[in-house]
Amino acid sequence: MSRIPGWLLRHRITVEPLLGSGAYGDEYGSATQVRCFLDEQTRNIRAADGSDTVSTSTAYCPLDSNIPPGSRVTLPSGRSTTVANALRRDGGGLPTPDHLEVQLE
Repeated sequence: MSRIPGWLLRHRITVEPLLGSGAYGDEYGSATQVRCFLDEQTRNIRAADGSDTVSTSTAYCPLDSNIPPGSRVTLPSGRSTTVANALRRDGGGLPTPDHLEVQLE
């Protein structure tokens, strides 16, 4: 496996991973910082639930990052957002920059 090069991970986002839903609503794990490359670009995407939505940013993170759809994310600018999709980009042993593509609402 070829990891995304560390020198590309220029930004840090704060992630509160979605753990599930409880009696009082969604439950989140503790906040952790994740190094990433952040691309703030608006585009139409299909969310994890199948609905069409707009993504305002995409974070390219190490493949082993724990960022499930529905997680809360705080960007370096201080803006809070939610994960629409977390897509594994794994070349299966090919010399590609394996990473987790995190599409943010």
